[in-house]
Amino acid sequence: MITSEALSMHTDHLVFNSPQSVRDAPGRWLRMAVKRYSLSQSKQAGSGITLFFAHCVGAHKEQWDPTIQRVLELQQSIDEAYAFDWQTHGDSAVLNRELLDPEKSPGRVYGVSVLEWAEAIAAFASSSAMRGRRIVAVGHSAGAGAMILSTKYLTSPSVYEAIIAIEPTAISHEMFYQEIDIRMSTMEFVVSATLTRRETWRTREDAFAWMRKRIPWSDWDERVLQKLVDDGLEATPEGVRVKGDRRQEALCYPEPQPHFETAALLANKSISSKVHFIWADSEAPLVPLFVQDALVVGAASTSKVQGGHMLVQEKPDELAVAISTILANRIGCISFRPQVSIIT
Repeated sequence: MITSEALSMHTDHLVFNSPQSVRDAPGRWLRMAVKRYSLSQSKQAGSGITLFFAHCVGAHKEQWDPTIQRVLELQQSIDEAYAFDWQTHGDSAVLNRELLDPEKSPGRVYGVSVLEWAEAIAAFASSSAMRGRRIVAVGHSAGAGAMILSTKYLTSPSVYEAIIAIEPTAISHEMFYQEIDIRMSTMEFVVSATLTRRETWRTREDAFAWMRKRIPWSDWDERVLQKLVDDGLEATPEGVRVKGDRRQEALCYPEPQPHFETAALLANKSISSKVHFIWADSEAPLVPLFVQDALVVGAASTSKVQGGHMLVQEKPDELAVAISTILANRIGCISFRPQVSIIT
């Protein structure tokens, strides 16, 4: 008889100093907020898989919570998981607010490139706390690019046992300029929408109700939307507001070079052979099929999840099953747990 098992998920909040940047004054560096997840019955650290998670532009680390919880319910072989906030997003944005102020820090007038985030993730992966770990890096959209780009800063690609890239927005230089007018028009629309997006409400309840009626949030899983309201907003004397500065977020979009570098890295067999792609099974994919086909050459595997580009936000349970299947079938983890629920 199969019995049900209940496990407790523990979380800790960490702050990691990013590598020194030439954009900042000597002795000043950006900080990266990190959330650690572990189970009450986890194995001794280092004997199983350690998962890394990186979010998309405009998101924050807690939006991974429902996916991570489901992966931990499904898999027996996870030691722990870490989710990272881009230095301009979520709790990182709060930690770095003064240093990101262009009036106080002229070097930050153009924000924080995904390359800097990738370097910080690589530094975390190379830290003494991660020595000997079996790390699987998971990223969504720009976060997938960050995980792939982080291999540039590692002493060896073997630091990662695998990379799971969900809807990566990488593209080659040549393909980008084939339809430059369409791409620039799309980018300008997204930047404009970001800069004019509402970011303050009287209460968290008001914010939830307002978002629930509007695209894109109306398409989100309710648990992820609640995470945005609970963890992506901060209290102010007037009510609540988004933690990240929308101007900093908008600066993430017009920079194509990281997309080119990600595509170039994927052309390297030592990298591509470690990458497992998960694409949205959509009639109107954000990443065109011909771009997907070019990126997956030499990949470890490809799979699809029904839904749109925002799979983390819209389909966390289905995405968790896809991630767990890769871990079980492709990376050699122990198979799925029978019937498990996690108490948070």
